[in-house]
Amino acid sequence: MKKKQKIFLAIFLLVAIAVGFFGVTWHSASAETASSIRDDIEKYNKKLEAAQQELATEQAQLYKNQTKISATKKTIALLTSDIAQKEAQLNDLTSQADANKKMLSEYLRQIYYLDQEDLLVTLPISTNNLSDLSASFDGMIGVKAKIISSLETINDTKEQVEQVKSDLADLQKSSAQALAAQQATQAAIASDVQETQVTVAQLQAKMDKLRSMLSSFLGESFTMDDVVAAVKYADNKTGVRKEFLFAVLDKETDLGRFTGGCSYDKSKMGSANSTIFQDICDGLGYNYKKMKVSCPLSYGIGGAMGVAQFMPSTWVGYAPKIASLTGSSPADPWSLKDGIMGMALYLKNKGGDSKSGEYQAAAMYYCGGNWKRTVCKNYANTVISWSKGYDSYF
Repeated sequence: MKKKQKIFLAIFLLVAIAVGFFGVTWHSASAETASSIRDDIEKYNKKLEAAQQELATEQAQLYKNQTKISATKKTIALLTSDIAQKEAQLNDLTSQADANKKMLSEYLRQIYYLDQEDLLVTLPISTNNLSDLSASFDGMIGVKAKIISSLETINDTKEQVEQVKSDLADLQKSSAQALAAQQATQAAIASDVQETQVTVAQLQAKMDKLRSMLSSFLGESFTMDDVVAAVKYADNKTGVRKEFLFAVLDKETDLGRFTGGCSYDKSKMGSANSTIFQDICDGLGYNYKKMKVSCPLSYGIGGAMGVAQFMPSTWVGYAPKIASLTGSSPADPWSLKDGIMGMALYLKNKGGDSKSGEYQAAAMYYCGGNWKRTVCKNYANTVISWSKGYDSYF
């Protein structure tokens, strides 16, 4: 299973124990104790979801800030390289200026020497000599002018390069300061992430402990592989969407983990259902006094059986069809395969074998014919929402 899918299922499996079929819930022999545990589970689940969201936000901030740090480091590296290039360019210009200064010094020395000589005395007077002397003197003057011009150009260029280097150094300094600030922020975010991860771990540990306590009161628990196999089988036989079945099962008994906490005589199921319940147990070879069913709430009866939370009177109407599809003889409401098949058949009978009919089928699964009440619609909305989360699992 992909990591993301595992995380999603883990969160879903931490959902608080939901209100069951026909308005029942799951209690231990002490209904008040189990109810209190269930309330704690719901409370810690909300805290866990908030912590998970906070962790996701912090991890996103951590990634975003790390991206900024990487970009800033790259900028500093580029600026360092540019500064080095400008320093090399300045060194070249300095070398050129030094060479031109030496040449200029030599020409100036020669010109000065000629200016001090009595050319008419030291040289024979002839037109050719004067012409050659004049040409030589003019040539040195021209070279002097070029060297001076070159020096001016070099000096101007050096000033420009030095200014660019100074600007680059300023940028490098400001980038280094930004990097330091970003790294400090990164350390703070990383610390927050670590603290939140510890919080999540603590909440998950608390949830596991609470669920273990509740499991000690309630019925058989099934593995995820068992659930997946039974859901796929029911989907194949009835056409009810796997994700939809998963969501209803999750809502009803937390994927088969919590199937009842009361004995039949404490469930207030009524005499008719009580008689049918005993017949079902006798047919399966179970001691009806020891089999657990759902406990009553203040506004309804209990007595729902097994993973699908069927009332006895409802189960007997579906049992023959369930048995024909699963091969059980007779069908067993506490069997994962039979229970999910019964759930699928009921949902199909209410239009749940098409996406357009799932909402009403879910509401009717919870409330029967009186499915338009707000509590029934809320149940259906939850089921539809959860079913979307299971899309990526199959």
